[in-house]
Amino acid sequence: MKRPIVAVLAGGDSTRMGSDKAVVPFASSTMLETVLDSVSAVGDPIVVGRTKAPHGTPAIPDRRTDSRGPLTGLETVLRHEPERTVVLVAVDHPFVQPQTLLDMLELEGDAVIPLHNGWQQVTCAIYRPTFLSAASATLDNGCRSIITALDQVTVNLVHEDTWRSWGEDGRSWFSVDTPERLDEGLRRFG
Repeated sequence: MKRPIVAVLAGGDSTRMGSDKAVVPFASSTMLETVLDSVSAVGDPIVVGRTKAPHGTPAIPDRRTDSRGPLTGLETVLRHEPERTVVLVAVDHPFVQPQTLLDMLELEGDAVIPLHNGWQQVTCAIYRPTFLSAASATLDNGCRSIITALDQVTVNLVHEDTWRSWGEDGRSWFSVDTPERLDEGLRRFG
């Protein structure tokens, strides 16, 4: 089995943060560098939505210029690596736990999605190559929602009792999209 590719979504506008989330200082580096360091043990990292990434990490711009968002980034990497499972992580998830991603990789399904407080955590999830047709069809129909694309595939929802049994506390998909959320995450998770 091929090693998974870890797609770090880093092409957003960061309007709520007020500056590029990828370069926001975090710990002793940046959010992007922190996420890349965390996921390197899980698979081969690639930064999606950019043309350059730190430390020689491969980077690819979004394939579609008429559509932005996580589904566009996911379709881009699935087309770039059509035979590999994709571990999708957003750049604003600097608290991501590699073991949680590894545990999700053990589960079946075209998509493996954690469920937290009733919300599907689609930007910290696993997508198999079979998801590409759903992603493309959804985008071709003018919709940018990963949730809509999920309706077309077999989804394995990972419920809280399962991910908590792995030692996960929700930090892996804690989204740091404002300065206040960064402060909250640091208070909660250190």
